[in-house]
Amino acid sequence: MNDFFDDKIAERLGGINFGKSTAIYKFELIKRAKAAARKAHPGMELIDMGVGEPDWPADTLVVKALSDEAGKPENRWYADNGIPEFQEAAAHYLERVYSLSGLIPSEHIIHGIGSKPILALLPICFINPGDVLLTTVPGYPVTATYTKYLGGEVYNIPLLESNLFLPDFSSVPVSVLKKAKLLYMNYPNNPTGAVASPGFYRHVVDFAAKNNIVVINDSAYGALTYDGQKPLSFLSADGAMDVGIEVHSLSKAFNMTGWRIGFICGNAKAVKAYGTIKDNTDSGQFRAIQRAGIQALNHTEITEKTISKYSRRFDMLVEALKEAGFDSKKPKGTFYCYVKAPSGTADGRTFNTAAEFSEFLIRESLISTVPWDDAGKYIRFSVTFEADSQEREMEVIGEMGRRLKKLGLKF
Repeated sequence: MNDFFDDKIAERLGGINFGKSTAIYKFELIKRAKAAARKAHPGMELIDMGVGEPDWPADTLVVKALSDEAGKPENRWYADNGIPEFQEAAAHYLERVYSLSGLIPSEHIIHGIGSKPILALLPICFINPGDVLLTTVPGYPVTATYTKYLGGEVYNIPLLESNLFLPDFSSVPVSVLKKAKLLYMNYPNNPTGAVASPGFYRHVVDFAAKNNIVVINDSAYGALTYDGQKPLSFLSADGAMDVGIEVHSLSKAFNMTGWRIGFICGNAKAVKAYGTIKDNTDSGQFRAIQRAGIQALNHTEITEKTISKYSRRFDMLVEALKEAGFDSKKPKGTFYCYVKAPSGTADGRTFNTAAEFSEFLIRESLISTVPWDDAGKYIRFSVTFEADSQEREMEVIGEMGRRLKKLGLKF
């Protein structure tokens, strides 16, 4: 029997083939593998190193601010494109943490209901059918997905270890550059943990100006840097405000993932274009959440405490991975450790892809990771696993290391 909606679904979602795909996406495969492993080994604890969310809740200071503000009558109204106080707090935060000065809050900053919706709306501001988005892979796919929805094209620039996981713009064909409208990049980078340098950002500005391309830098992990590496904004590069915008999130730096609050900053006309689309898409985040966000932005010691925890865990994780044979290095940013997947095991098993190894690791050792096969075979370990004390952190990583060494991995 034909369904009424068989010929109603938009082609961008597959048209008449919508819902008929048998493909199983990576994170669903991981979810299924974890469930199967738990069933097969009921007495063995799953060590989840694949989580991409902070393991701490929001700070009590932020929670109290939400509680205090939630019942105030003046906070019940639509927020539209945001309250001025949040924009001002974001500008002060950028000056304090990233040394960005001269921002006009009302012109250069607008909040968003998390960075994901911001990245989804930005292609609507710029992409016409046939325009090209340059995007780095592996990476976060939302901007690319929406570019395709709009009839645009996506050109992937691989992030290779040989180039410090930075994009090589010289690899982009001239024919692609002629149609390119946007460049999406993400530093500090998920999943590689790579950070950008001032020199690289100057290079990006020159590339964008020469090729008439708008730059979107996703800085969701911007404040999470280690061992003397200072947070660096793309907008700090000379000329960046002329060609680009940057997206910030309170999710990672302030453990506020589910609160859905972030902001865009940068070129005034680009921010205004985003504001126009946003104003026709949502009615703004709850004012009380914005006011709680102000408290977070004003208290960067929350981030400093979180960084200290992640840095400590990285030191232990990297050492455990090395002992198991991985060529692991402590990243300069994010909360991810990105390492080459092994080729097989001493007993003759081989892994043709990182995904194969990741599934094997869950099934045999109950260690969950995230595989990436976009630019080589790599596995992402996260230090956001749940542990309520330093002693527990040592236990989890120690047990993970013991399980890995038992596998006899070959590289």
